[in-house]
Amino acid sequence: MTTTLTPVLSAHWDEADSYTIGAYERHGGYKGLRKALTMAPEDIVAMVKDSGLRGRGGAGFPTGMKWGFLPQGGDKPHYLVVNADESEPGTCKDIPLMLANPQSLIEGIVISSFAIKANHAFIYVRGEVLHVVRRLQQAIGEAYDKGFLGADILGSGYNLELTLHCGAGAYICGEETALLDSLEGYRGQPRLKPPFPAVAGLYACPTVVNNVESIASVPSILTNGAGWFSGMGTEKSKGFGFFSLSGHVTKPGQYEAPLGITLRELLDMAGGVRAGHELKFWTPGGSSTPIFTAEHLDVPLDFESVGAAGSMLGTRALQIFDDTTCVIRAVLRWIEFYEHESCGKCTPCREGNFWMAQILERLEHGNGTEAELDKLLDICDNILGRSFCALGDGATSPVTSSIQYFRDEYIEHFRRGGCPFDPAASTVWAGGKA
Repeated sequence: MTTTLTPVLSAHWDEADSYTIGAYERHGGYKGLRKALTMAPEDIVAMVKDSGLRGRGGAGFPTGMKWGFLPQGGDKPHYLVVNADESEPGTCKDIPLMLANPQSLIEGIVISSFAIKANHAFIYVRGEVLHVVRRLQQAIGEAYDKGFLGADILGSGYNLELTLHCGAGAYICGEETALLDSLEGYRGQPRLKPPFPAVAGLYACPTVVNNVESIASVPSILTNGAGWFSGMGTEKSKGFGFFSLSGHVTKPGQYEAPLGITLRELLDMAGGVRAGHELKFWTPGGSSTPIFTAEHLDVPLDFESVGAAGSMLGTRALQIFDDTTCVIRAVLRWIEFYEHESCGKCTPCREGNFWMAQILERLEHGNGTEAELDKLLDICDNILGRSFCALGDGATSPVTSSIQYFRDEYIEHFRRGGCPFDPAASTVWAGGKA
């Protein structure tokens, strides 16, 4: 059983001054940038490709390949935009990273911007996390003072300006094109693709949009080499990443480990499910991924294995639910979130999530019928692949997977005329037994 974590980004989070530039340089910070500035930008892109780094924001697209899509030789400027609008229920890795180690993100931004030949980069951060905003403002100021940002960085002749932009709390702005519209001052709504951001992104110019963790992983690749990074993880899902354990687990938190680790191994390190209870279901990648059950404890947590098992690795937000949880109530809460956060641009998502929330509320209180389960699946079928962006698709995941694995529990609600997990119930249901 794997018991060794791979603390790289989180290696010094326990130090009182870990967020300062002094602490970051004390542990080798900005060595990667110094190396990068001696290389040709194309060689940096090739190194990131060779490392096998894939996007850590959920989609898992190869980072170096995305950088390589930018057209070269034109007269339009290039931009790097960091998506720090972490808003999905259960997803909680980027915020602690920016709090405890913001300089790793800034160094990654400078290296990545140099690689894609950008002279202006942006961090789009969730506006509600004011403590993160202040920490980033301080970190950016320190980087400017030290000469890691601004004009003629470290005497290389390379110039980069970094702008911190605060969002207004719309989950939809986590979608990269809605983020770009918001950054330009428009209402955050997804754009029709193509054209893709690599061709016509921010201000209709070639743009790379990457997740915080993706960019923060770049300095260690430059410092240690592509082979070091690709030596961890699995054949197609290389490297390490944060696995965020929350919910009914003894020791919730961030576990930085190689891709391919299993939930069983992570739970072993986290002290298991809370005492006296058993695992019922869990999300491998946040609330927008199909749920798993205890039978999936040994599925390797990499992009391919999780996909083959019927879900998505997503942001590795492992929400743990034990045997006291009503699955319908959990799904209802998620769908209420997606109903509220739908931007309203497309009918399937706007109307579909509204109707699913109404049906699930009836079902939770035992007022539905079994026919409404088929109605839910029909609504999901009309959302999946037909909505403008991935918000609609993701909203169907907990609904369809919960009916797949817990149809009997839905039916038990009808039979009892209420929730079998209600503490006021005369007998608490235990999966087929009362």
